[in-house]
Amino acid sequence: MNQLQKAPIALNEGSTTEANLDQLAGLLKAAGDPLRLDILRVLAQDSFGVLELCQIFSIKQSGMSHHLKVLTSAGLLTSRREGNSIFYRRAFFAPDHPLNALQQQLFATIDQQPVSAAVALQLHQLHYERSQAAQLFFSENAHKFRAQQDLIASYPVYAEQMTQLLNSTRLPDRHLVLEVGPGEGEFLAVLSQRFKQVVALDNAASMLEKAKAFASEKKLRNIEFIHGDTRSLQEHKVLADCIVVNMVLHHTPSPADIFADLSKALTPGGALLITDLCRHEQVWARDACGDLWQGFEPQDFTRWAKAAGLDEGQSVYFALRNGFQIQLRQFFRQANF
Repeated sequence: MNQLQKAPIALNEGSTTEANLDQLAGLLKAAGDPLRLDILRVLAQDSFGVLELCQIFSIKQSGMSHHLKVLTSAGLLTSRREGNSIFYRRAFFAPDHPLNALQQQLFATIDQQPVSAAVALQLHQLHYERSQAAQLFFSENAHKFRAQQDLIASYPVYAEQMTQLLNSTRLPDRHLVLEVGPGEGEFLAVLSQRFKQVVALDNAASMLEKAKAFASEKKLRNIEFIHGDTRSLQEHKVLADCIVVNMVLHHTPSPADIFADLSKALTPGGALLITDLCRHEQVWARDACGDLWQGFEPQDFTRWAKAAGLDEGQSVYFALRNGFQIQLRQFFRQANF
């Protein structure tokens, strides 16, 4: 009787093993092509559409689509639709998946290899085009910034929660705080009261002027305004005890690069506080509000922060009546990174 009971279990285990071997074979086949390895390398910290990947690697769409299908079938990539485009990024197996360790080692090995000069040039050009599109949008729509912001999440929606998170964050000092993308400047008033010095950074001159006007009206005297992006922080020798980024990352060409830049601008033990949208499917936001990203999965921020030498702290999530969800995230600069 015991032998009869064991037989079905053996069959199930055999079926599971066969499925794992099939998936292993698919993963190894997908990784056995130099171009596909290059695609995985490029997608380490970013997400790209099919046509963008064609531009990066200078190949036809049909060929790129084939490679993306192979990588997706192997569980190495996942896709999402944004408007009329499909974007691809790395997929990650669950920690208890039989091939998780192999996948992680594959990614780690790939990430040690630099991209070619030609690919790096195309990546730079693509990020530049994204950045220019975002700057153009804000330059042309600065006069109706408040109305567009209200379509998704206006300042009052998240201001109280971000202030509470700021107040509860333990910092090495309260000498200098940086706000990236201050919008019309409202949160600068909160920061001005809590830090000796405030730096406001924006790559859109028209928006920076709005923030300056707000600071002047409120008689905020301890604020320095910098026109530029996060790459310019080293040039200006900004080293902050705290950095605040409110509803900005979904407008940026490469959020992963922002994490890396801001980590370098933090003192050891300093905090990065972020407010942004969770992943959503409301495609109208791209045209109406100049969004480059339809929000983010929480693990996106976790992964980018870890790569930038940041440890994760508190997380707060809350839903809005219009169907969007907000995430407030706290990260700390590692002392030895």
